[in-house]
Amino acid sequence: MEHASAARPTMRPEAFPVLSPSQIEAFAAVGTQRVFDDGDEVWAIGAARMSLFVVLSGAVGVYQVSGRGEEHEVVVHQPGEFTGDIDLLSSKKAVVGGRAIGRTETIEVPAEKLRDLVVSNSELSDILLAAFLARRQELLERGLGSVTLVGSRFSPDTFRISEFLERNSRPFEFIDLESDANVSQLLEGFGVRVEETPILIDASGTVIHNPSIDRMAECFGLSHVDDTQIYDVVVVGAGPAGLASAVYAASEGLEVLIVDAVAPGGQASTSSKIENYLGFPTGISGRELAQRAFVQAEKFGARLAAPRKVERLDVSARPYALDIGGDQTVRGRTVVIATGAQYRRLPIEDARRYEGRGIYFGATPMEARLCENDEVAIVGGGNSAGQAAVFLSENAQHVHIHIRSASLDHSMSRYLIQRIESSPRITLHPETEISALIGEDALEGMEITDRATGTSRRVPIRHAFIFIGAAPNTEWLPAELGRDEKGFVRTGREVRPEEMAPAAWAPARPPYLLETNYPGIFAAGDVRSGSAKRVASAVGEGSIAVSFIHQVLAR
Repeated sequence: MEHASAARPTMRPEAFPVLSPSQIEAFAAVGTQRVFDDGDEVWAIGAARMSLFVVLSGAVGVYQVSGRGEEHEVVVHQPGEFTGDIDLLSSKKAVVGGRAIGRTETIEVPAEKLRDLVVSNSELSDILLAAFLARRQELLERGLGSVTLVGSRFSPDTFRISEFLERNSRPFEFIDLESDANVSQLLEGFGVRVEETPILIDASGTVIHNPSIDRMAECFGLSHVDDTQIYDVVVVGAGPAGLASAVYAASEGLEVLIVDAVAPGGQASTSSKIENYLGFPTGISGRELAQRAFVQAEKFGARLAAPRKVERLDVSARPYALDIGGDQTVRGRTVVIATGAQYRRLPIEDARRYEGRGIYFGATPMEARLCENDEVAIVGGGNSAGQAAVFLSENAQHVHIHIRSASLDHSMSRYLIQRIESSPRITLHPETEISALIGEDALEGMEITDRATGTSRRVPIRHAFIFIGAAPNTEWLPAELGRDEKGFVRTGREVRPEEMAPAAWAPARPPYLLETNYPGIFAAGDVRSGSAKRVASAVGEGSIAVSFIHQVLAR
């Protein structure tokens, strides 16, 4: 196996703190002393339910093995330091391995005791969580991982796989068929033809051909759920509203399960930078905000099942039953519907076939890499469109914003409008719309129609980002659950009297503020009728719902 050594990371000093003697004593009180000889494996890549190790003497070398068979040193933990990252708070499989360097004395703290320590000891909690988050971010930014994706950047399947890995914070190496000079030799070594890509190669050299979302979830240990337990709260959707509900409910001692069809973060995780969220004056990316919120929920004991899509909600009896696929049903005394909304597609007949190969619905660093030094189009005039335009203009040759209205004044925050107006790399095209898409295997151009004159022109733009309004993710809900004419869930005073089944509401009371027409089922965030469609309001609704959940559970 080839070996490539990396220098110790220095970008984030909080990632590698040195513990004080009193802090080491706190770990020793809940842990067990372990001694390893030189070269012993402390834990393996792919291990689940890992332990944290505090190094007392010797050292622990942390490493990755790529699909190419190359071993990369990540860091060497010296005496007074500790191992681990965010996967220690869950049952996800380890993305790195560790081995002893010299005779090494450690304190081993199992994951279960670590979670208790994180909740009970605020000093250690701050140190651990800051280090865990910084370490995972370091791995993600390096573009290395113990899994390698080989495929074409123009392939929708390659895009689907890389999007899943990024949104689930799985570090990976990407080898592009179009630009890597050694890709033919690599594929030949694994007996894979170009037409069989994309493929994933794990650290053991196992090749997975074009894996499904479910297959990847299984590989990384992401979707395990205990279906024998009755949860106090089942949160459906892990966007800002759902994560806020989970954090507040779990921190107040309730048993919480979060179910999401893709990954923590929801639509907000596709935002490149959120600058008007309270408490972050320099802004924060949607992915980082989501990751921090999820770690916070895990800290208090909330469990996540993702990617797991709720197929059906049974409201005929309590506890409520939710079919999450895979022949599994989970039950909750209360339910929070936080499935949000999804961006609408372009009203063009063949638009769907360009998704992932020219048409995108989020602007993250992954999409930005795909369109570096190219011209791009933004369709839509809301804040999400503005954030995407400003972000993409940093690397794109030019950004064109197309809106059907005459200006952005009534749909976008003023600070974003000012950024757009002052950027020489962004052009606003009012009263225009995309009327046709051009291309065979991928998007190669678009037809733009001027709504005022009716004239059209073709432009050779190969990347279009669509932000044209949202439709609620409510297709999984039973017909009995009340919704408005657009499909958003009605709550509180908006619930119609005729929608309330008398038997379900004994003793009689009106629905609480965020409660639906079924007692104990709440809706929060973008999925709710009348919501503000803002991250801050979604977080507020998610947390407010928990106060009413306590009242329901107390009855």
